[in-house]
Order: sequence, then structure tokens, then C-alpha cells
Amino acid sequence: MTLSKMGLIGLALAVLGQSGVASADAPEPKLTMTDCHLNGIESQVRCGTLQVPENYSKKDGPQLSINLAILPAIDNSNENLPLMFLAGGPGQAAVEMAGGLNKMFAETRKTRDIIMVDQRGTGKSNALECPDIEELDSYTAIPEDVGQQEVKDCIADFSGDLSQFNSENAIRDFDAIRQALGHKQLNLYGGSYGTRAALVYMRMFPESIRSVVLDSVGPIEVPIGLFGQSSARSFDLLLKHCQEEQSCNEAYPQLSQEFTQLINRLEQAPVKITIPHPRLGTNTEFAISKGKIIGHIFSSLYGAGGRSMVPLVIHQAYLGNYLPLAGMIAASEGAGGIYPGLLFNITCNEDFPRINDDMFAKDAINSFGGDNSHKSFKLFCPIWPKFTPSKDFYNPVTADIPTLILSGDLDPVTPPSNGEYSAKTLPNSHHIVVEQASHGVISSPCAITVMQQFLTTLKPKELDQSCFDELPKETFMSSLNGGNAL
Repeated sequence: MTLSKMGLIGLALAVLGQSGVASADAPEPKLTMTDCHLNGIESQVRCGTLQVPENYSKKDGPQLSINLAILPAIDNSNENLPLMFLAGGPGQAAVEMAGGLNKMFAETRKTRDIIMVDQRGTGKSNALECPDIEELDSYTAIPEDVGQQEVKDCIADFSGDLSQFNSENAIRDFDAIRQALGHKQLNLYGGSYGTRAALVYMRMFPESIRSVVLDSVGPIEVPIGLFGQSSARSFDLLLKHCQEEQSCNEAYPQLSQEFTQLINRLEQAPVKITIPHPRLGTNTEFAISKGKIIGHIFSSLYGAGGRSMVPLVIHQAYLGNYLPLAGMIAASEGAGGIYPGLLFNITCNEDFPRINDDMFAKDAINSFGGDNSHKSFKLFCPIWPKFTPSKDFYNPVTADIPTLILSGDLDPVTPPSNGEYSAKTLPNSHHIVVEQASHGVISSPCAITVMQQFLTTLKPKELDQSCFDELPKETFMSSLNGGNAL
């Protein structure tokens, strides 16, 4: 999800389809590759498309063009099997993340190709876009203004058979790309919803996979959409760590109470003020509501940089100064874009039907956002076009594939308890919980080192993970000048 945009409709993110037998005379998928340049990467890489059936049970029917890119190994003399990156969301376009991935996986790329695929419904793979929602102004709009008409307009703009834009068909696309590229097997890295995709891949095509890294797990057993308890847990840890750090506690001794009073105040009456635009400098209207500030704080809990700003933003907003909140929003713009159409097409059909009223009610009892994270699902899903996942979709994954599971203890959306589901059912796995990490453990250089060990040895239970113990504790901005954070 673009965290800033999705914050506007009450989410932070950052999750099956019909199976069938194709006709024997169906055309083979057509792969086209060419040299290209991608934003954020100076060197030439490879880009391509693969033509696949929209509906795999009707391979001679309508086709989709699936967009992909390959970051070639610097030295592939050992012909190491590539690493395929499975993006999060659901709704992130992997190729759009190429610049960041090139830096993050620089060590891996020394000896392995990195394969990125825009999942069907994202990027250049028949994107399911919702312009009226995606183009909401981050400063003037509030999530409470989004209604069912915007949802209906979004759905009306789509072409094709939405029932075919599901997780299982996405995996069929990914495996078709593996075959078209001539690889017997792949290594998989999945982050957030990408872990759900990796688990589905492990169930559907276990013989195609050499190893798997599951980072910030969205297991089959846990429906996406219940973020109330997990976000409150993450926020409570932030409050605890602020109290434990002398400068933060001295600057914000009543932080929890200030947050509660701020939210109660905004619930009674949203605020509209005029501020200098954080990027343009011109005056702009800035609207603040309960849903908006909770959504953006939720988004900020995902990583160390965002978390460091949260106490300052809360304290200043409590005092009536919303400029730090505007700065937080500006910092998140353009990061990790999400295609809302695919996000809701998948979650409204694969996850929302499994959440009953009691589950929503229980999740809403928390000290952070209450039921705020439920509202977009409850708005979108009742009117979203329906499909039914395959009967096998919800079965626990038990594939005997070497698997490294990574969880951040501070994670607001995929807490360590999620990783335990996969650790229990995957016989050749090891689960590492990193105390000082949040969502996306792989952003730590230590995690890259551990992953490299794993890709080499394929022995998840014998890894040297001691470097995680050296990660620093959370620090926070203690003044408008930055204090001692960062």
C-alpha cells in the first residue's frame, strides 16, 4: 500500500482462485526480454513480458501480459539459482521497487540473479487502479470522506474477469516465468503479503522451489484485516521504550495520556488549518481527523525511522502544532505504492469472508486505534465483486523445503505470533524473532548476512544469528531539532 495514501482510507499496508485443466492445444506462454534501465539503477538490467492466460482453465481465452525485470548477477560463473522477490500488499508492483531492491539485495546479486515480477493487477501487469482514491490529496483529504461511491467508481473502471486476479493465479504466473526463463528451481524471498504468496507457491509447486525466506509472515491461518490488537501491541512497545530512554521520557512524560486526549479531541471535531506545504512551500489546507492521524501513526510503526518520529508528532499535535504530522506524511509519500484494486480484490475474497463479527469486536478492544483498521474492509468488501478461493487454499502449508522465517518483535501488522503458525507446519524451518526490528526484518544488514548463510547452506536451524543481538534499541526525536534520535 502507498502508506500515505492507504493511511487516508484507514490502512497502513502492508494479502486464490479457481483451478482447472487447460486444453492440450493451448498456446505456450510467450516470453519477450530486452535490455533496459530502471529508476534508481545505473547499470543496464533486463526487462520483459510473459503472455499468460487470464483464466488458466481456458488457456486459449483472453491473455494477460505479465511484466518482469531481472537484476543480473554480477558474477554468475557458479550458475547459482536466482532469487525471486515476492512483493507485499497485496498490491505492490515488484518492478517499481527495483532501485531499493538493488541496494537491499546487493550482496545476493553478486552471485545470483534477482527476479522481480509485477503481480497481475499491479504495475504494468494489467493494474487494477482506483484513481479517485489513489489521487486523494494527502493534506486536504481525510479517510472519513471516502464512501461507497468512490468504491463503485473504482470497480466500474476495471476490465477483465476480476475473479482471475487472485493469489493462486499469481503463483501460476510466477511459475510460468520460472519455466520460461529456463530455471529448474528458484529461491523465494517473500515479505509481508509476499510471504502469503510464497506459502501458496510452496503448496502449489513445491518441486519448483529450492529455498524460501518468509519475512514478516502473513500465514494462511490468519486472515488479513485484523490489525487492531497487533498495532496496539506495537504502539505499546513504543511507549514502553520511550519511557525507558531518558531523553524521550523527559521530553514526553505523559505521552500515553496526551495520545488519548488528542484522539478524543479529534473524534469530537476534526481540525482544518493552513500550513506551508512540506515539499512545495506554498500555503495549503491541512485537514486532520482521528482516522487520519491513527492511520499515519500506524504506517510509521512499520520501520525504525518512522517510529522515531511518533512521540514528537503526538506531543506536538496534542499542543496544537500539526506541522510535524505534515512532515511525517511528506516523508511517506511515494514509498511502497499499492494498487488498491488488487488489494481489495484479494482481501475481500480470500480473507474478509473468514472474519466474523466476534473477531472484529475482539480485535477492536485495544488501546491504540480501536476498530480503525477495519473500516476500509467493511466499506469496500460488501460491494466488491465476489469469487471463491479453491478448496485447497486454506490448508496449512507443510512442504519440506528449507525455510527461514523472520519476524520483528515491534511489527504492527505481522507480529511474531504469525510466524509461529508457519514454523509449526513447515518441518524444515527455523523462526528468528528479532527484538529490535519491526516490519521487514531484511532491511537490517544483519538479516542480509543471515539470509546469505541460509542460501548457501540450506540449513535453517544451523545459522549464526548472533548479529541480531547487537542491533541498537529504539531511539526517538526528543525535540523539533531532532534530539538524539537517528
